Amino acid sequence: MLTSRPVGKPYAGYWEFPGGKLESGETVEQALRRELDEELGIQIGPALPWKVEMIDYPHALVRLHFCKVFDWSGILEMREAQSFSWERLPVQVSPILPGTLPVLKWFAIEQLFEGETCCC
Repeated sequence: MLTSRPVGKPYAGYWEFPGGKLESGETVEQALRRELDEELGIQIGPALPWKVEMIDYPHALVRLHFCKVFDWSGILEMREAQSFSWERLPVQVSPILPGTLPVLKWFAIEQLFEGETCCC
């Protein structure tokens, strides 16, 4: 699932995986749980650490921690007036946030090696 960045944020209208910044003292999983509840109104099952990527945006060098989540509950609601889209590779939404592009490539590689259908 990809969400669009809300109006008023850098890269507004770009598509990305939901999540956000770590607050002081939070683990990556705690931050992901909080962010998905705040942004989407959902509660997640285990979040499995997957990959870390450094992205050099014009405004900041950002370390992105990506996790895989296979189970969630709650009523999906866009609490920041963003849009969402369930996608399959190749994704149809655009523009894609630069930090999202490596993840889509990783999914494509996994799909090739596992021979499975991948959705995001």
